[in-house]
Amino acid sequence: MKVIGIDIGTTGICGVCADSESGEILKSVSLPNESFVKTEVEFERIQDTAVIMNTVSCILDSLDAVNASAIGFSGQMHGIVYTDSDGNAVSPLYTWQDARANAEYKDGKSYAQTLGCFAGYGLATDFYNDENGLISENAAYLCTIADYAVMQLCGNKKPVCHITNAASLGCFDILNNRFTVNNPRLPEVTSEFKCCGYYNGVPVCVAIGDNQASFIGSVSDTENALLNVGTGAQISWLSETPVTAESVETRPFDGARYLAAGCSLCGGRAYAMFEKFCREIANAAGAQTDSFYPVLNKMLENKTSSEITGDCRFCGTRNNPDLRGSYSGISENSFTPADFAFATLDGMVQELHDMFSAADKKASGLVCSGNGIRKNSVLRRIVAEKFGCEIKIPFYEEEAACGAAFSALVAGGVCKTIDEACTKIRYKD
Repeated sequence: MKVIGIDIGTTGICGVCADSESGEILKSVSLPNESFVKTEVEFERIQDTAVIMNTVSCILDSLDAVNASAIGFSGQMHGIVYTDSDGNAVSPLYTWQDARANAEYKDGKSYAQTLGCFAGYGLATDFYNDENGLISENAAYLCTIADYAVMQLCGNKKPVCHITNAASLGCFDILNNRFTVNNPRLPEVTSEFKCCGYYNGVPVCVAIGDNQASFIGSVSDTENALLNVGTGAQISWLSETPVTAESVETRPFDGARYLAAGCSLCGGRAYAMFEKFCREIANAAGAQTDSFYPVLNKMLENKTSSEITGDCRFCGTRNNPDLRGSYSGISENSFTPADFAFATLDGMVQELHDMFSAADKKASGLVCSGNGIRKNSVLRRIVAEKFGCEIKIPFYEEEAACGAAFSALVAGGVCKTIDEACTKIRYKD
């Protein structure tokens, strides 16, 4: 038997076809998410749901999903799409990067602060839209993009939201697994990895959040933490109780355990920003290049330290969106591209390490995922040294899609628990 997992990311959408028994990845497909809608509004970050669903359909066809035993979904969390009473989108996807809720509302507070959550979180976005008359009169529900994909595949009229996605919308009680605000557009919530319906006779599992999906698709030993570097970056670990620490969120996992997550808004984007800076200089000097990464890799080949300290909070933090990054400790000798490159990578890791340490945690083992860390040996070395432990890399690259597939193994009855499904994870030697 085979199982399918689809992950709807911000910049890419990927799918995997895995063997239900061994967990071996039989085929994977990744396509760019070209759904961003150009807008003149500075804070707006929206995507076209129809373009996303067309891409999802192409991937499902490529993976021969109609002959699978089950299908699972994960996707970018926090963002929302509005649907009508027939289950069709009546809005774009307002992504997690949308900053409208940072606008001032009343008494010096932003919309997000007034509601009690962060900008980019779905209910903060909804609050802004509601107060400013931006919600379609046909809107009956709101949900994440992965929830919407499940609805569309199953022909459902109402969204079902797993607690891993529901909590990402904000204003959610993780102890009782319920929303804390009255809103007629809220979806149904479940803590189970359950079947929501069928796609051509194939069971489709409730969608799960991409952070939890990445953990499920990466970590076989629940004592280990997961460090993911992509567009953003996170450090995540399981806990039996909610975690109280600055800059650390406690998110639902399976109804019995929690996933603690320290999230960097800039993450891998910090190094991408530095690469773009270098590339623009090279192009201005007449040395046209599409990528400066090979040059940076060469510069950093034997680089093990720098006296420059990089603070990579260029996009602020959840608690302080106006905070900005910096470089300090610069001397005449260290004012070099290699030092700035190393300091950027080190600063990316330091931000995550500070969050982990704030929760009084020490890593017994660390699993690393995401293209940002897979493709950069210097970044892997910095992570291992800073956390003081050996790191493991999953054999396959599409961790969130694999986590979605593993959740579908539970929904489809192949595995009894999510922990059993996670035993199928394999690591590189």
